[in-house]
Amino acid sequence: MARKQSTTGPTMHDVAREAGVSQATVSLVLNDVSGSRFSDATKDRVQKAVETLGYRTNAHAKVLREGVAGMIGFIGDAVATSPFAGKIIEGAQERAWESGLLLITINTGGDKELERASLETMLSYKVAGVVYASMYHQRVDVPAVLREVPTVVLNSEDKAGYFPSVAPDEVAGGFEATAHLLDAGHRRVAMINIETLESQLPGAVGRFDGYKRALESVGLTLDPSLVRFGTGGESDGFKYALELMRLPKPPTAIFCANDRTAWGAYQAMAELGKRIPQDVSIIGFDNQETLAPHLRPGLTTLDLPFEQMGRRAVDLILDGIKPQGQLELMTCSLIERNSVEKIKESQ
Repeated sequence: MARKQSTTGPTMHDVAREAGVSQATVSLVLNDVSGSRFSDATKDRVQKAVETLGYRTNAHAKVLREGVAGMIGFIGDAVATSPFAGKIIEGAQERAWESGLLLITINTGGDKELERASLETMLSYKVAGVVYASMYHQRVDVPAVLREVPTVVLNSEDKAGYFPSVAPDEVAGGFEATAHLLDAGHRRVAMINIETLESQLPGAVGRFDGYKRALESVGLTLDPSLVRFGTGGESDGFKYALELMRLPKPPTAIFCANDRTAWGAYQAMAELGKRIPQDVSIIGFDNQETLAPHLRPGLTTLDLPFEQMGRRAVDLILDGIKPQGQLELMTCSLIERNSVEKIKESQ
């Protein structure tokens, strides 16, 4: 005789009957309740019954019962459409999924009205927490409404110092990039930055600070004639690399504070008939995958830990972190390709 099943879809009762266990057992297994102990055989029977019947948990009922949905909100200015920062979403989504949660992602494009409406919708769904992200490292005004739910600021810093933030370690990255050139024997190391220091942009200030510290670590004093402040674009990389290489005593290496600037510097070397790395070494920052590996030669650069940062932000929400305003900095790893060459220190 065929088993009778609900016409509105399989229920937890149907799963329990299929698996030969109680409904309470099914609930505890599916919700992975802490302290509940079942044999692997029992868990397998429940999971097999779920798959056989096509059972889905009732998310609405879970909200009514526990007060939160099995979802984490992710809202960003342009993260979802950025060719490289999108990895932040991948990391956050993967970490949420590992804990049985869905990630709801909204890309606002910097539209504050869309951001406000999106946050209201997320909060109405009783999300377990919100990741508030930016495409690039900056100090941001976080909407006060997010104080109602666990929130982590990602790839940025909360100006008010209320929410915990996760961001790249810009100073250590700038130090690592410059130290790599110094270790290769270069002593006239120039830098083309992505903004002025007055901008207070963490990436520009931090990477410059790391550059300066690395020079000082080998007994060198920063030479202002070897420093240029651009806007992070290819055209400034081209312009300022030309200026630097036309100095009476040009640099033997250039630290470009992002990969697009380095791309412009590559074009400047082609204009001047200079070879990379034989005549000048170049290092970038970002490891933009649509650019850095495809330059010729491949660009040595610092990798922004987008995926790891995304995972860490969700970790903090899952750990039940309370607002303390702490800033957690994550390491930018050196990605070696072929744009840096060792030279004798006398050069």
